[in-house]
Amino acid sequence: MKSNNRFVNISAAVLIVFSAFSLLMVSAMAFFSPQMVMDLVQVKLPNNDAYSSIRGVYGGVGLTIVISLIYLLVKDKKIALVFLTMLWGFYALSRVITLIHEGPLGDFGNKWLNIESVLFACSLGLMLVYPKRLNKA
Repeated sequence: MKSNNRFVNISAAVLIVFSAFSLLMVSAMAFFSPQMVMDLVQVKLPNNDAYSSIRGVYGGVGLTIVISLIYLLVKDKKIALVFLTMLWGFYALSRVITLIHEGPLGDFGNKWLNIESVLFACSLGLMLVYPKRLNKA
C-alpha cells in the first residue's frame, strides 16, 4: 500500500509540474510575442489593445496559474489536482461547446481537445485516488 501511495504522490507531482511548465511556455510566449500565440490559430492582432489583452489573459493569468500550481505542489497536491481537473476539464468543455455551436474544429482545436481531455482524465484519476494522509507535500 505504501508503494502505491508513493507512485500516486510522484505521479501527481509530475502532472502538476508538467502542467505548470506547459502553461509557463504559453505565458512566456504571450508576454514576449502575443502575435506568436495568435499565429497558432491564424488570427492577426489588429491593434495595441488586442496585444495587451493577449498579454493579460495568456501571459498574466497564465503566470498566475503557474505560480498557484507551484505553491500547491509544495502545500497541498490534492488541491492542485482538484484545480487541474477543473482547468483541463473546462478547457476541453469550451472546445466541445465550440464544436456544438460553431461546428467542427480544425486540426489545432482537435489536437488540443484530445490533449486537454487526457490531462483532465489524468488529473481526475489522480485526484480520486490521492490518499488523504498525503494531502500535504
